[in-house]
Amino acid sequence: MKFNYIQLCFLCFAFLSLKSNAQETLPIYTDYLSDNVYLIHPSAAGIGNSSKLRLTARQQWSGIPNAPSLQTLSFHTRLSEESKVGYGLILFNDENGYHSQKGVQGTFAYHLPLGNGKFFQQLSFGLSFTFVQNQSDQRTFFGDPQVASIIESTSYYNADFSVAYHRGGIFSYFTVKNLLLTAKNNLNVQEPLDLKNYIFSAGYYFGEDNFVQLEPSIMLQFRESTGQRIADFNIKAYKTYSQTQFWAALSYRRSFDPNAIENSQFVSPVLGINYKNFMFSYTYTKQMNDIVLTDSGFHQVSLGINLWTRKQRAAACPNINSSFGSF
Repeated sequence: MKFNYIQLCFLCFAFLSLKSNAQETLPIYTDYLSDNVYLIHPSAAGIGNSSKLRLTARQQWSGIPNAPSLQTLSFHTRLSEESKVGYGLILFNDENGYHSQKGVQGTFAYHLPLGNGKFFQQLSFGLSFTFVQNQSDQRTFFGDPQVASIIESTSYYNADFSVAYHRGGIFSYFTVKNLLLTAKNNLNVQEPLDLKNYIFSAGYYFGEDNFVQLEPSIMLQFRESTGQRIADFNIKAYKTYSQTQFWAALSYRRSFDPNAIENSQFVSPVLGINYKNFMFSYTYTKQMNDIVLTDSGFHQVSLGINLWTRKQRAAACPNINSSFGSF
């Protein structure tokens, strides 16, 4: 009975985690610092001078059984070099204890050039539609007639809308997530359906003439239903040798939740390397609060390939101009 009680407690904890993460369709971590902006902002689909294939794997609370994990596979491109239309696809698997969600997201983007001068300038729009299947595996629970030893599942649809503006080294994105969230969670009918999350990202890339290129940026989130505010403060540095580019980033995330006694804080160093058209990065996230579930931190690995790289645009940030030639 003690073991069953522990399982039921973990199930309740997983429901709470599901409410804060899984409802977002895709949990929002620091993937965007690993040249994977598209995971957060649909308007980034096909925005650069190459098609991008990215694979990520994230493991939280290392060493704890059934800890949250996330895997994503994404691809986005333009129809052609002259085309203004971009599209993208994301497959993801998000597991959290005895709960999981698997989904597919498709994106349509339109990129409007605003000038052909010395600086790259572009206004972009993106719209994503997502199908998600939720599952709750209760087959290992027994002894309580209120808990059925089955796999419960339900599915739902969602939509996100995004706008982006680039000018030279300036980049900015604004995205509204969960615009079209259907009634979805039969596993927890008390959850609110208004789950809109407003995300704003902006930064500046200090150009290629410097010995080391720097890219400070911020990302702000506002969750409408809870009033929670989240801020990321980032600094990223690049250094290129021949056909190899080394880069590193440091991110500090702070949550401001009006309903929480202690708001969460995270520090995430990121290390990466681009060799020709291949990309590899490793992210370690450390929670800074006094009370944490574990001190082991969160680990994430990202792999990527830039495909069909075209000529670089006028002076712009690395999200627009991939570093090296065709693959």
